[in-house]
Amino acid sequence: MTGTPCHNGPMNAAEPQGVRASARAELLREVGLVARAHLAESGAAGLSVRAIARELGLASSALYRYYPSRDALLTRLIIEAYDELGDAVETHEATVDRADLDGRYAAICHAVRDWARAHPHEYALIYGSPVPGYAAPDDTIDPAVRVAQVFLRLAADIDPAGLVLRVDGPIDSVLLDQFSALTAEMDLDLDADVLALGVTLWAQLFGIVSFELFGTFNNTFEPADAIFEHHIRLGATALGLDENLLLQPAEGAAVDV
Repeated sequence: MTGTPCHNGPMNAAEPQGVRASARAELLREVGLVARAHLAESGAAGLSVRAIARELGLASSALYRYYPSRDALLTRLIIEAYDELGDAVETHEATVDRADLDGRYAAICHAVRDWARAHPHEYALIYGSPVPGYAAPDDTIDPAVRVAQVFLRLAADIDPAGLVLRVDGPIDSVLLDQFSALTAEMDLDLDADVLALGVTLWAQLFGIVSFELFGTFNNTFEPADAIFEHHIRLGATALGLDENLLLQPAEGAAVDV
């Protein structure tokens, strides 16, 4: 006797669950797209779950099941932005030979800038002005430190004897305690001078990217390609990553002011 096979038990339950999961994933994907468009138009402070539901033709209650408040939606966007940036930096840096410290440093810097320029509103969300009334929950911490972790793993491979730039005298004890807590958390053995310079360069990287994206370089360093490349060369030189990058005074390089 032939006929359509009859599936019993868990398989009957699994199929509807799979359909529901797919529908839920598609809904959240659409919400994310619309939320990012609203982010670009009105900024983080202007995000509204109700407005997004209205644009999608849904009842507000349908979205409040997933995002009970604007802050919940904002947290999701922040986590996604940090993770996308982390993915970009980790992927780009991983393509460089581990022994090529200079290349790894440049890859990190370029990946940060390239992602920021391609996603200026998402970059502003995580590195711009704080959103009034919003306090980031602990869920954002791990995604937020991914780029720093790549940088710190590079720092762990740097020979302290090669540093070209370091302070004269001992490092402040408070700073040393902060370094100890940081390296213990990541289980890394890092020289204090390398870490001090690395943290400074890490902050400078995001500072120079922010200057470019937020208009501080307007009418001075436009385009910002040359100043960014110079920033990378200075950082690599200070860290002693490649003696070929040591900057020598060039004839005629003086700038008349």
